[in-house]
Amino acid sequence: MTGRVELIIGGARSGKSALAERRAEQWLSASSVKELIYIATAQSKDEEMAARIAHHQATRTELWQVHEVPWEIAELISQLAPEQCALVDCLTLWLTYGLCEVSEKEFYSNKRKLLDALKTTQGRVILVSNEVGHGIVPLGVLSRRFVDESGWLNQDIATVAKRVDFVMAGLPLNLKSERK
Repeated sequence: MTGRVELIIGGARSGKSALAERRAEQWLSASSVKELIYIATAQSKDEEMAARIAHHQATRTELWQVHEVPWEIAELISQLAPEQCALVDCLTLWLTYGLCEVSEKEFYSNKRKLLDALKTTQGRVILVSNEVGHGIVPLGVLSRRFVDESGWLNQDIATVAKRVDFVMAGLPLNLKSERK
């Protein structure tokens, strides 16, 4: 038996993370989930990002076991037990790391590992990702590649996911929901 994968997408500051945390904490109180694992992909490379990370840390409850992992998240997901729930926040920063910090070959290899881990995990996984394809086509090569890769990553994960929600102004819109 494999676990349950959910994807929550939306714009910046749309309420994605808060929804993901609430959903996981509800599972803790109402189901067989006994452990919450927060996989934080952000890295504090400037003051503004440090403030964003601090905000998330301050609002997160003590129920979470936190792993700060900017890139190698597939192994954590593949090792989840049925009573564990992992929240990955966020795929957008994971993707940025993959496009800017490692080779193209390593990027595609690690993306494949992530998708394979999601297909075989025994635990529950909630992934948070920005939807960046609603604007104009960016001018720069890296920016266009980021938008393309982000869209393809979200599509690939939505295919694996049992549930997909889009969040706007703190309100979730369910895009896909399969019973399990």
